[in-house]
Amino acid sequence: MPGPRMHELEPAAARAQLLATKDVADLPVGTLAVIRDCTIPAPHGDLRARLFDARPSREPGPVILFLHGGGFVIGDLDSHASACAEIARMLDLPVVALDYRLAPEHPWPAAPDDAETAARWLAAGPAVLERGVTSLVLAGDSAGATLAIVTAMALRDRPAAAPVIAQWPIYPVTDTTREYPSYGEFAEGYLLTRESLAWFGQAYRAESASLRASPLLGTMAEMPPALVLTAGLDPLRDQGRAYAAALAEAGVAVTYREARGNVHGFLNLRRAIPSSQGDLAGALVALRQIVTEAEAERVLAQAAG
Repeated sequence: MPGPRMHELEPAAARAQLLATKDVADLPVGTLAVIRDCTIPAPHGDLRARLFDARPSREPGPVILFLHGGGFVIGDLDSHASACAEIARMLDLPVVALDYRLAPEHPWPAAPDDAETAARWLAAGPAVLERGVTSLVLAGDSAGATLAIVTAMALRDRPAAAPVIAQWPIYPVTDTTREYPSYGEFAEGYLLTRESLAWFGQAYRAESASLRASPLLGTMAEMPPALVLTAGLDPLRDQGRAYAAALAEAGVAVTYREARGNVHGFLNLRRAIPSSQGDLAGALVALRQIVTEAEAERVLAQAAG
């Protein structure tokens, strides 16, 4: 497409560019019983969030916390609204999307701090949701996938009011300390480029060796069951593969799916790349089974205890 590349823009302009292309590249949000904005209290001030639900009311049950992608620099509640609405419809579960602080205005670790704050708030079953929360599913794409993993680790090590029963990282960043083969193989020509990744990294300013930036360096023991979804033509593909392998080696139940022939960011390209809808739908079938089994195990353990 004509015009400047993302890494050639200032962050504010890059964010505007993403929103300007949203309706061209992605499908409409569609109809849901509930699409409602809310706020999450945080030490630095309220965080914006949005609830998506196919039902106007529910009995207590699992809730999905969705953390959007965008290299920790771009993306917001609107950029991922269509994906969140589709997830809520297809899983028949409430989805709460978080508008966490972005770099470079708020560099690392602002984003993981906000993600953990939101997860603990959600686990407590806040009254604003008007429904009880028995358990959490942590999900996100790209940068948000990293936040989902990091938050799952934080809540594993210091549990919240409700347990995390599943994680769903979509083309995550899991190890920034080394270059994996796919990073070079798909460095140019597949939407997400080496230059864009460098631009994101310079803005985010994370400590690569920290587990909150490179969670693959940590132990995977006792992590929640996972669905790891990658794209076959993605410079980050091998980091997702490595994360799934590490979970399996640690004895964590993991399902791995790869959108073959698709690129990074396909979650938001379901109009531009129609096969992306099938990639999402297939992943959600797998995730539904993971969540159903995990929630059943939680109920049985609670009854036994």
